[in-house]
Amino acid sequence: MVEVTDQPKVDELLDKIADYVVNYEIKSEEALETARYVLMDTLGCGFLALRYPECAKHLGPIVPGTVVPNGVRVPGTAFELDPVQAAFNIGCMIRWLDYNDTWLAAEWGHPSDNLASILAVADYISRKNISEGRAPLKMEKVLESIVKAHEIQGILALENSLNRQGLDHVLYVKVASTAVVTAMLGGTKEEVINAVSQAWIDNSSLRTYRHAPNTGSRKSWAAGDAASRAVRLALMTLKGEMGYKTALSAPKWGFQDVLFGGNALTLGRELDAYVIENVLFKISFPAEFHAQTALEAAIKLHPQVASRWEDIDKITITTHESAIRIIDKTGPLENPADRDHCIQYITAVGLIKGGLTADDYEDEAAENPLIDALRDKMEVVENTQYTVDYLDENKRSIANAVQVFFKDGTQTEQVAVEYPIGHRRRREEGIPLLLKKFESNLKTRFPNKQVKQILNLCQSKQELLSTDVNTFMTLVTTP
Repeated sequence: MVEVTDQPKVDELLDKIADYVVNYEIKSEEALETARYVLMDTLGCGFLALRYPECAKHLGPIVPGTVVPNGVRVPGTAFELDPVQAAFNIGCMIRWLDYNDTWLAAEWGHPSDNLASILAVADYISRKNISEGRAPLKMEKVLESIVKAHEIQGILALENSLNRQGLDHVLYVKVASTAVVTAMLGGTKEEVINAVSQAWIDNSSLRTYRHAPNTGSRKSWAAGDAASRAVRLALMTLKGEMGYKTALSAPKWGFQDVLFGGNALTLGRELDAYVIENVLFKISFPAEFHAQTALEAAIKLHPQVASRWEDIDKITITTHESAIRIIDKTGPLENPADRDHCIQYITAVGLIKGGLTADDYEDEAAENPLIDALRDKMEVVENTQYTVDYLDENKRSIANAVQVFFKDGTQTEQVAVEYPIGHRRRREEGIPLLLKKFESNLKTRFPNKQVKQILNLCQSKQELLSTDVNTFMTLVTTP
């Protein structure tokens, strides 16, 4: 029998997260400016995903025909849903093509996944307020919430590796989203602590759906699932549901002992705006981020190898440890979810086509026998300095190199790319391309007049900040 004599103190990590979302003021102009690009890029990824039936089949209400008064709009569609289901819909769209932003550290993830819960709750609050004669939220609140959600997820990821415990990174989406949307809904610091404790107690999905032999499409809707759960936990908490002060640290029964090998969860830095300022955009290619620079290198080599497929003896991909651990795959690849997480497949397509699109992962494209012929000639090796620089918070590189060797004893140069196009060090080069990507994605869903309206608003910083959330959401939906 365990005798409890004193009330435990709140876990420090829960307290710090709650204090940050309730009390911290975002002062970094770079962070808010980057959040504007995150908003555009993330929505654009969702619009593009609507072209794919396997994504679209998940969208809409759980029960067909459900009508929700003042419902949340799902961008790119005509759906109006409850905020929990809307967060799932938006999150599913955002993540489907593996094309939204990325954060790489001890844990990996996609902080813009949190936009699903943020937009759903922001529209819910705004439409509810209007129905009650009160003012809606402004888009400035959405951008501030994006910064905070990025920060919580990314700082948790710096030193706390879920993947080494077999757990999936969407747990950090659930934690970050729960904290931010509880505060958006008017939650106090205590209520944020209560809600976030529930998110940790919820546990985490296993990573098995990201790895052979179980790689599958769940990885494309898992973040939406986490975002929707965050909204539900926030709403429950605001109705008075209790929290759990030592959800992390409780001996034997807390998250740390049960699921984290007895290790303490830590915040690698004080919560500020570090993550969004350093976030990685997937600008040119819908490919797992550890392979982005390998793809850039392969595209540079394309002209040298395009007429010499039969002459190739060996292809060497030099990479970092994290890439080897999660996307080094040999043998059959079963589906698009398997292919877009294979560094050999991605590199082969780059060598063959001199580019890559989401369609290159579909079954029809994968039937090209040259892809597997090149994969069979590939070796993947680690450069330990690449691994060191990957974890260096002042570099945050994602380096890869590709070299092709021919049967006659000649070879191409080794093409190395240290920082991908979406890296902070390449912002000046990358942002114009990001804007072109956004415009291209908009055109897959909207008529030209609406495309221009959305572009003009999103590219006008002050106008966007002062726009009502409900007005913005009306603009990005279809009749």
